[in-house]
Amino acid sequence: MRGTLVTGPQSRVTEPRGGAPGHRLQHMADASLLGATRPRRVRHGWWVALGILLLLAGLGWWWQRSGKRVKTAPTVGYTLVNTFPHDPQAFCQGLIYHDGFLYESTGNYGASSLRKVELTTGTVLQRQDLASDLFGEGIALWNDQIVQLTWKNRQAIVYELATFAELRRHTYQGVGWGLTYDGELLIMSDGTATLRFIDPKTFQVQRQVVVRDGSRRVTQLNELEYVDGEVYANIWYEDRIARIAPATGQVVGWLDLTGLFPAAQRPHRDAVLNGIAYDGQQRRLFVTGKHWPHLFEIRPGR
Repeated sequence: MRGTLVTGPQSRVTEPRGGAPGHRLQHMADASLLGATRPRRVRHGWWVALGILLLLAGLGWWWQRSGKRVKTAPTVGYTLVNTFPHDPQAFCQGLIYHDGFLYESTGNYGASSLRKVELTTGTVLQRQDLASDLFGEGIALWNDQIVQLTWKNRQAIVYELATFAELRRHTYQGVGWGLTYDGELLIMSDGTATLRFIDPKTFQVQRQVVVRDGSRRVTQLNELEYVDGEVYANIWYEDRIARIAPATGQVVGWLDLTGLFPAAQRPHRDAVLNGIAYDGQQRRLFVTGKHWPHLFEIRPGR
């Protein structure tokens, strides 16, 4: 129903007769608008639900992958096979086994040395002392030569194996801790979670890996030994050895040596487990520590 138009001086537009019909029309229009928008809200709700489902699926995938990354390496104990004498004055920083003898690097300023040691008696058969301003660290055997790191001096000293005569020196960045040889490259630790792989001829770094147990970085890597394709590493101030995959840096296992030489029997706090040597021919594993009176032959696992 429409209103009536009245002309004249007092022209006005009159309201529709009967307010109720007009209100009903307005309500019908409002209802029509609401009906037109309701499907849009429903479609919008479906998109929200789909987004939530996708988000939950993504979180589930991340959780599964994250769970795989944080899985830690298994731990085994040890079996004690033999106990040998070890010089309790030797602050062991590096240890290798070659042709029936041990070669040891000792540390501390004024007491650092390179030694050839008889395994069964612990007798020092040959010794080369370092200058008092050098702190001996890890050693490795390469081509009938022994390479010895120093701590803060950034010098690697190369000796002739037979005579301990110094042949040359190399320099490197950072500090020196552990050293071993994988048949191609020297592998060096510096107390962080990083292992550097070094050309023994030039001492140039060829590559490096970060050592992790699961997703956690393993720091304080100390003395090293290459054992059947893995890098064994002492962890400073811990009674365990990490078994590391050299290609990835991932820890594949732990050797727990708790109780081998109890802390209560050690002469001081710094007399920690440090020193790993491997006899590849007879598959014998030797370990000792700083100022320890014994060197132990152990077998991983009980």
